[in-house]
Amino acid sequence: MASATPCATASATVELRPASLTSRSPVVPADRMVAEMVPPPRFQGARFSTYIPDPAQPSQAEAVRVLESFAGAMLQGKQAKQGQAGKKRWFGRPIPVPAGPGGIYLDGGYGVGKTHLLASLWHAAPGPKAFGTFVELTNLVGALGFQQAVQALSGHRLLCIDEFELDDPGDTVLVSTLLSRLAEAGVKLAATSNTLPGKLGEGRFAAADFLREIQGLSSRFHSVRIDGQDYRHRGLPEAPAPYSDAEVGAVAAGLGGSASLDGFEELLAHLAAVHPSRYGALLDGVGAVCLTGVVPVADQSTALRLVVLADRMYDRELPVVASGLPFDRIFSEEMLNGGYRKKYLRAVSRLVALARDSAKVR
Repeated sequence: MASATPCATASATVELRPASLTSRSPVVPADRMVAEMVPPPRFQGARFSTYIPDPAQPSQAEAVRVLESFAGAMLQGKQAKQGQAGKKRWFGRPIPVPAGPGGIYLDGGYGVGKTHLLASLWHAAPGPKAFGTFVELTNLVGALGFQQAVQALSGHRLLCIDEFELDDPGDTVLVSTLLSRLAEAGVKLAATSNTLPGKLGEGRFAAADFLREIQGLSSRFHSVRIDGQDYRHRGLPEAPAPYSDAEVGAVAAGLGGSASLDGFEELLAHLAAVHPSRYGALLDGVGAVCLTGVVPVADQSTALRLVVLADRMYDRELPVVASGLPFDRIFSEEMLNGGYRKKYLRAVSRLVALARDSAKVR
């Protein structure tokens, strides 16, 4: 009995240490990937009624009107089909189903609320339905195989694709074929991007060689332009001052097991060994991300992996506490002026927003 007291005391004083993302190599089953095709936590409460259009930008209110009409047509179509199934038995003839456009494409700059509106559409539309980023969609096809992905999604009424981009010819052909098969199965499509459908892939590869595929994608969408400035930067400073290494460590220690703590360069190196489809799982159980020694990103492959991680952190509303360089200086001028400019600018916008949120956990 004498030894029980010290043991109990020792266990009572055990402190949870910050997690290390570089020690994680998650495995994500394909069925989890399909089940998790829903709006991210940040947009679970997104509704048309909670979107606040900028009075100086009429296109924002118009986008809400178009999307509400699109969702309404889908609901009418569902009701008509249900009525059709019953009335066919009595009258032997079908009831016309409202057609409407096969797809809606929201084009606009960063932070104008495109994802909020896309999530609002998903919440308003009848199911079954799926929501994911373009990268998550291509990763799903890679995990399931093309035919299984078509089977998994063709029973849906709506597929929402956020951050639609074409980074290489393979993606162009893959997505064009996939969306064609889904559209033929009656799946409605909705997407957001910073690039008009006819301009997808421009500046990244020989888009002219794949003009037929790109035009095929464009023809499936009714484009809706949303003007405005990034709401994350309206009247706010560009990037908060970085913390010191000691301050980052203190914040991580104070948060214990709810935080992660990694060196920035070590984390970037680790991302190369984790498939981007698993970056969300990499953040499971993390409430704040603490990084020391932020430096400029050295190469494009590393930069694109960081873009995906930034998206997953932003989806989960994870404050980022960081030392080193401010996030608005991590991409070189060459990168910001290249073919992936829009991806990098989106990443900067989101990382800066999450860095501001660090004040909530200090």
